Amino acid sequence: MTLEEKIGERLSKGSLTVGLAESCTGGLVAERLTRVPGASDYFEVGVVTYSNRSKTRLIAVPQEVIAENGAVSAIVAEFMARGVREMGAVDIGLSITGIAGPSGGSPEKPVGTVFMGLATEKGVYAKKLSLAGSRQEIRYQASEEALLMLLDYLEGRPL
Repeated sequence: MTLEEKIGERLSKGSLTVGLAESCTGGLVAERLTRVPGASDYFEVGVVTYSNRSKTRLIAVPQEVIAENGAVSAIVAEFMARGVREMGAVDIGLSITGIAGPSGGSPEKPVGTVFMGLATEKGVYAKKLSLAGSRQEIRYQASEEALLMLLDYLEGRPL
């Protein structure tokens, strides 16, 4: 059973819905979840909020939070997850923001810096990753880690 199928099974079993807000992965997580037949039972919405403006306009990330912390930060990942959860009226909001490269990094946030957020009725969680590889490898690894974070939540493991 694939990771996506396991997640689909757990979401269906719990009658839960999920929504995604993706930045650096550009919709890759949504594509992976929707590979599974019947995903429409639990996958409600996915938005690619690549620009700061779209993060603010579509999923209510405050402009000042982005200005103070940068789009690639734990707090922005949390706001993205909360925002897509509210906008999509879903049980679980999952978000990813990061620097896939090959440019755009800095000493403080090098290429491969990725933050994920997960929002539920129980709270909002964020996780930082430091990934390595090509742009495509970083994007795929980020999608894998986001799906693993979702599965950990669904199986009651600590985030």
